[in-house]
Amino acid sequence: MWITPEEVLLANALWVSERANPFFILQRRKGHGKGGGITGLLVGTMDVVLDSSARVAPYRILHQTGDSQIFCSIACGSSRKEITEHWEWLETNLLQTLSIFDNNEDITTFVKGKISGIIAEENKSKAALEDEDSGKFREAELKMRKLFGMPGEEKLVNYYSCSYWKGRVPRQGWVYLSVNHLCFYSLLLGKEVTLVVQWTEVTRLEKNATLLFPESVRVSTRHTEHYFSMFLNVNDTFKLMEQLATIAMRQLLDNEGFAADHSLPKACKTLKNVSALKRDLDARAKNERYRALFRLTQDERLDGHTDCTLWTPFAKMHIVGQLFVSNNYICFCSREEDLCQLIIPLREVSIVEKADSSSVLPCPVSISTKNKMTFLFANLKDRDFLVQRISDFLQRTPESGHSGSPSPSTTPLSSSLPTPTGAAGEPSQRRHYSPSLPTATQSLLRIYQKDAPEEHGPKATKEKMKEESWNIHFLEFGRGVCMYRTSKTRELVLNGIPESLRGELWLLFSGAQNEMDTHPGYYAERVEQAMGRCTLATEEIERDLHRSMPEHHAFQNEMGIAALRRVLTAYACRNPGIGYCQAMNIVTSVLLLYCTEEEAFWLLVALCERMLPDYYNTRVVGALVDQGVFEELTRACLPFLYEHMQELGVISTISLSWFLTLFLSVMPFDSAVLLVDCFFYEGIKVIFQVALAVLHANMDTLLDCNDEGEAMTILGRYLDNVVNKQTVSPPIPHLHALLTSGDEPPPQIDIFQLIKSSCEKFGSLRADVIEQMRFHQRLKVIQSLEDTAKRSVVRAIMTDSAFSIEELEELYVHFKAKHIMSCYWGASTTAAERHDPSLPYLEQYRIDLGQFCQLFGALGTWLCGTHTATLAARLFRLLDMNKDGLINFKEFVTGLSGMYHGDMTEKLKLLYNLHLPPALCPEEAESALEATQLFTDDTPQEPPFLSDLDFLVQEVTSGEEVKEAEDALGSGDAEEKIEVKDYKYYLRMWAMENEPKKETIKDLRRMNQEQFIELCKTLYNMFSEDPLEQELYHAIATVASLLLRIGEVGKKFTNNGANKPTDTTNAQAPAPAAELLQPEKEEPNGESSSGQSLVCRALAEAQLETPPQQTSDEEVKDDTSVSSYSMVSTGSLQCEDIADDTVLIGCAGDQQRRGSILDGDWSITFEQVLASMLTEPPLVDYFEKKGDIQARMAICKMQRKVERQVSLSSDHELAQLST
Repeated sequence: MWITPEEVLLANALWVSERANPFFILQRRKGHGKGGGITGLLVGTMDVVLDSSARVAPYRILHQTGDSQIFCSIACGSSRKEITEHWEWLETNLLQTLSIFDNNEDITTFVKGKISGIIAEENKSKAALEDEDSGKFREAELKMRKLFGMPGEEKLVNYYSCSYWKGRVPRQGWVYLSVNHLCFYSLLLGKEVTLVVQWTEVTRLEKNATLLFPESVRVSTRHTEHYFSMFLNVNDTFKLMEQLATIAMRQLLDNEGFAADHSLPKACKTLKNVSALKRDLDARAKNERYRALFRLTQDERLDGHTDCTLWTPFAKMHIVGQLFVSNNYICFCSREEDLCQLIIPLREVSIVEKADSSSVLPCPVSISTKNKMTFLFANLKDRDFLVQRISDFLQRTPESGHSGSPSPSTTPLSSSLPTPTGAAGEPSQRRHYSPSLPTATQSLLRIYQKDAPEEHGPKATKEKMKEESWNIHFLEFGRGVCMYRTSKTRELVLNGIPESLRGELWLLFSGAQNEMDTHPGYYAERVEQAMGRCTLATEEIERDLHRSMPEHHAFQNEMGIAALRRVLTAYACRNPGIGYCQAMNIVTSVLLLYCTEEEAFWLLVALCERMLPDYYNTRVVGALVDQGVFEELTRACLPFLYEHMQELGVISTISLSWFLTLFLSVMPFDSAVLLVDCFFYEGIKVIFQVALAVLHANMDTLLDCNDEGEAMTILGRYLDNVVNKQTVSPPIPHLHALLTSGDEPPPQIDIFQLIKSSCEKFGSLRADVIEQMRFHQRLKVIQSLEDTAKRSVVRAIMTDSAFSIEELEELYVHFKAKHIMSCYWGASTTAAERHDPSLPYLEQYRIDLGQFCQLFGALGTWLCGTHTATLAARLFRLLDMNKDGLINFKEFVTGLSGMYHGDMTEKLKLLYNLHLPPALCPEEAESALEATQLFTDDTPQEPPFLSDLDFLVQEVTSGEEVKEAEDALGSGDAEEKIEVKDYKYYLRMWAMENEPKKETIKDLRRMNQEQFIELCKTLYNMFSEDPLEQELYHAIATVASLLLRIGEVGKKFTNNGANKPTDTTNAQAPAPAAELLQPEKEEPNGESSSGQSLVCRALAEAQLETPPQQTSDEEVKDDTSVSSYSMVSTGSLQCEDIADDTVLIGCAGDQQRRGSILDGDWSITFEQVLASMLTEPPLVDYFEKKGDIQARMAICKMQRKVERQVSLSSDHELAQLST
């Protein structure tokens, strides 16, 4: 590449000059290429260890004038080929021009200007993203692609100096972290070590510090472990590895490839060693932490954060913390946990202004909201810039759609929300959802309790005291989305939220309130869009509707059931990736008890997409991940109990239902709903705390258990008796308690005491620790699910395949690797189109034609040189039954099984089918147009092949004609009988057609002359690399001669030669095989002697060296691309690969394609092909020989080998040495 001219003081230090002229010198760095001795080895090692190879390529070109000792580097290259191209350009374009100059300074100025101009032109064509990367980083990326054979689509994120432990020996080198791979390269004394690991293969990633591996990172796959140490910044490296591994797991889970964020603001200056992708990933990590901290939506992007203080009027003090600004929110979080948190939506902001500074309040900013609240931030480092950024975001913030209504911060939520009609203003009346529905304005609990008599007992008094405590809290800390959230708020939540405020506070703490306010009318639109549609999700919803809290009277009638149906169906329409999952009905029914339909919908969105990620998908990955986290927490907090529970296998059984339903299915409703209160405020942490507290409370009895059933009974009875003595609602029977009740009722456990105990004993749990544990478990869970999927697929097809279980598993790995690779290296169809998680495991992964051709070339037994791709494409079309351009794993194995484990008949049957439609497509046929003309001559021809349904239609039509004839002669009764008979006949034939039929060799269609030529071409190419190729060539020549004669004889029986006038030579028997494979003599009329002779010549063209006097210049030019494989005999017979555009030149004056004069009446059957093949022992031995797929897969593994040691020379240099 051309580089900006820089002066070089020592031109010959560590460099060897290879070419020179009066103005330029081409040099090679010592340690690269041949020779160099010990000095070259030391220089090469030093380049890798010190990373000088990233700054200084192994080749360079210097500019020098006269006797000057000052050199100027103008170009560098990673290979001899690249630098040679630059050298030749300089000699061609500059040498003659430079010789005109008289002054050396003018020469140098001209060269520098010319090179700078070339670089400027190249930069214009580069993408904006690459322009942000430094020159050094781009060189490192090019080096990575060259070292590891990566395509241009593979993007480097960052690279670090480290040591890779190969056994007990550390190899110092560089680890390259790309989007899809972890790569390592080391060169020590001429020996290089190269390691490539796909992120999708990583099962464990952890950072540890031991005596042997200080500050090391362990990367584990299914088969091996890799250790890296001696990082300059191990924390930064490990965080990036975590991010890339998470992206890979998301790829396995959702089949979503990585998409760079091109809307990131450009860096103020180009960082020395940070790529745009690294900045992208860093920004993503910050955004994820920001959204999780303040429960914001997925599209929220952090713009920046700064340290500051917040004046708190309730405490009369300044609180130190951080201020966060994003495109829709201003947020504050105190440095001390739970001291104060604040969320200010920009849609609520009315004024942002700079207040007067003082020694007490330096650089303050005042923010006022529409509900008359004012927030004062101080100690801001760059106040002017902050105010400007907030003002810019305010200008882009749309006006609130309900500004005329009372503010949600000062009025109850139910009266402040916009109705779908008022927000969207639809002119048409909605059919399924409207504001007039009772559940559109009130919660189910309020609807069914409005007629109940008011209670005045101690429980009701306790409930009113809670409401009053919250009202006082609202007056002091504010109400609605701008409320101060402090430790006092947490105490009130732990003491229980009153039923009248539960829906409002759930919306507030979960962040659903913000999303609902910014999407008015969205729920109503989704309901109208989803209702009435029949999908797999709606069927599952209908099945589970009446199982959702059937014990509660709100769901014992159509009002509650209809509301639940609308919410679940609307969410399935919003998120088809999740659709519907069991347990969603239980959680949603609880939400509807305390919220309106729209509020319940947005709470469900918050649960499924933010608070419980991946819980409610087809494989409940999130719940399995948290189950693993719970096991890890149990091992850390209750080690003795953990060992005993693992022996019984209880933890994995009980915890899944606890997490999926938030204890709602295993605990009395009035008690579990208090846990939901805490969950919406504190997140998943409180569920872990309560689960640990339940195990701790039953530790003694669980340690005495001898089996899983006994432990399950103990825990079930304990949870059944967790009661809420403060509830004012009528008792709801708990169905689970009926199944676990014993003779003696166990003592009741107060839910408030359980929550208090969990906070006291396990309150040290932190959200960031849980997220770190989730990452480790996610790797394990997703890889375990992938292994389960592999076993399921193998079990499903093992009875239909002759491959062993181990072979099928290995084939599945290769098949899936091709599918995954297409996610990030491109394909003709997007990966999402080829992966449907709702399908059975067998059909989830599919590959297209390009990927199939690659697998066929690596694993297939019928390799035909350059003809292999054509044969693979035919097999793909044969296997693609539904014609969607994709095949699944079962279809893939079916094709390979026939090649490897079929007997001779099955292999020949497959090969025969590959040369018939649909495998042989019209585009491949060289004379499709001419063949069509032959079939459209005036002479009647045999009709084209019809499907069974076509024959059936013909038969029914003929039956109708008979019926019409009888109508003219018979009576109406006969007409009716005939109609009934024909209808039943049609149904019977249709049923017979749908019955699975086993295809026999008699069912195979006949093969015409052109298809037979294609078959012979394939056979000649298949035998080209076989040790017995001479015998096989002679055998196939004999078989071809025999089949040609059979076809000629069969033609007489099909149409008695009436189609065309025949010459007497056509009736003669063909010559023996040895004579057939000789050039045909020219006929007096310049035409072919017979169709048989034409086929023989076509076959001969595949192996004969054409006489030069019969070949035109253009044909000679085309034939230069045809490769020669071997000799048929000691004569001039030569087997050549038959290209698709082979031109027949066997007869004088014949410049047409062979298809234009093919015999359209000639045909043979599969039985004739099989019988002819059986006459030749070499062919029988060839097709009876069993293939060894293990050897093929071993070769495929070697190609993807993750660790190799090779010599230092590049491929180009090795080619130079060989010449």
